[in-house]
Amino acid sequence: MPGTFTGKRVLVTGTASGIGQRIAERFLAAGADVTGLDCQPGAGAAFRTIPVDLADPQQVAAASDRLQAEAEGLDILVNAAGVLRIGATDSLTPEDWRACMDVNAGGVFHLLRHWIPVFRRQRGGAIVTIASNAAHVPRVGMAAYCASKAAVVALTRCAGLELAPYGVRCNLVSPGSTDTPMLGGMLNDPAGHERLIAGLPETFKLGIPLGKIATPDDVADVVLYLASDRAGHVTLQDIVVDGGATLGA
Repeated sequence: MPGTFTGKRVLVTGTASGIGQRIAERFLAAGADVTGLDCQPGAGAAFRTIPVDLADPQQVAAASDRLQAEAEGLDILVNAAGVLRIGATDSLTPEDWRACMDVNAGGVFHLLRHWIPVFRRQRGGAIVTIASNAAHVPRVGMAAYCASKAAVVALTRCAGLELAPYGVRCNLVSPGSTDTPMLGGMLNDPAGHERLIAGLPETFKLGIPLGKIATPDDVADVVLYLASDRAGHVTLQDIVVDGGATLGA
């Protein structure tokens, strides 16, 4: 999509690696002015990254104030930052719970507080939030993650209702298993991909009908579509990108 976003100002969170990094790179290649937010530095990124702990409302406020002082408007906000804590519900610590909720849902809330007035004032723009197919179906050992992603789905849709009268579109993309460092940390062995594709009946997890793990580009493609003028009448939607693993749930 070369030139599709020329002149557009784009803010992406979670850009140090994985899906967030690829989304930022794709917007940059399409001509956008991209700024990333992440608590980790991006390795060799061609776009500017501002270090921010999204769980800290004061850091989010400072970064947002800085960006708004540089320029008044924002065309596209992509909430892609996320953390994962795995464990049975009774083995999770309060710190595990807070980490998921504070970043996966809280970070989006903090950003929306500071940028909704900008979108409302300019009467246009697009917000895309990365959720997960784990928000659609229960997962064994992922209670904190599932809960946080379900929370951000509801949050984004509520914000979308509030912003629709101002011409601002809010949508969600819910990836399934995607070839990122986060997935690698979960699997811990090369055979893990094949087991995910086949399904894990012991954890009540279905396999992937398309027979492959998603790439970050598979997710980025949908994000860029939702952020583009081609999705000009699309809002409050949650597009699941998981090769059919949730069977349309």
